[in-house]
Amino acid sequence: MNTILGRRTRLLVAIAATAGLALVAGCSSGGGSGKTTAKGVHLVKAGQLTVCTHLPYPPFQSEVDGKVQGFDVSLVDLVAKDLGVKQQTLDTPFENFKTGAFLNSGQCDLAAAGMTITPERKKNVDFSDPYFEATQAVLVDKKSGIHSLADAKAKGKKLGAQAQTTGEDFAKSKGLDPVSFHSSDALLNGLRTGQVQAVVIDYPVVQGWLKDKANADAFKVVDNIKTGEQYGFTVKKGNTKLLAAINKALGDAKADGTYKKIYEQWIGPYDAAAASPAS
Repeated sequence: MNTILGRRTRLLVAIAATAGLALVAGCSSGGGSGKTTAKGVHLVKAGQLTVCTHLPYPPFQSEVDGKVQGFDVSLVDLVAKDLGVKQQTLDTPFENFKTGAFLNSGQCDLAAAGMTITPERKKNVDFSDPYFEATQAVLVDKKSGIHSLADAKAKGKKLGAQAQTTGEDFAKSKGLDPVSFHSSDALLNGLRTGQVQAVVIDYPVVQGWLKDKANADAFKVVDNIKTGEQYGFTVKKGNTKLLAAINKALGDAKADGTYKKIYEQWIGPYDAAAASPAS
């Protein structure tokens, strides 16, 4: 994930988990227009859970026919349902997820963007329990002659990565100087058009991309690197009530099988040990 500069901010209505759920009005705080729900969670806007995301990043979030949908969206819908509100998503630069800027400014309640939990990021935001175990894939053009990440380096091939991501950080840690792309779509297009001969990218993104036969015929995964990464949702530091609500929704979903269904819908075959990290 990365920063898209100059992107026009768009407010997009995400999938509503349920229709007609009423917000229980409470006291406002901080002079804002938000309200406190019956469960004591203050929201920046009454009647909705405002979620910062960064588009596109399938299968976690993407816009299809004007609707934002994906794995992250479906999980956050569960949080919104528990709070008795609807989810709305705000497309924002990824850099703000690392700094917590939009959370701190009161533009969003929660951030969901396939974001890896790291000690550095924890300095700026509070993370939910991990909800996804991620690995990095090395995807190459089948004609490139590349058989691994080390092979790409040895042969001096051009490697791409999405800017500001852990994939880019990982490539640099291995002594590579990846070409930076502003989004996962741009990165994969760079591989498709020959700007680079290999890319480092989150494996679930590759899984979805290779479902297209034309892509599968021309490209292949040569490395699947377990980096120990886990994704988490983020809230403004100190927002303990919303954080507790997120963790409860995730825990309930894992316990009652809802998480498994959502995983299989958006990611693929479910491996309980790898797919759903312990809270």
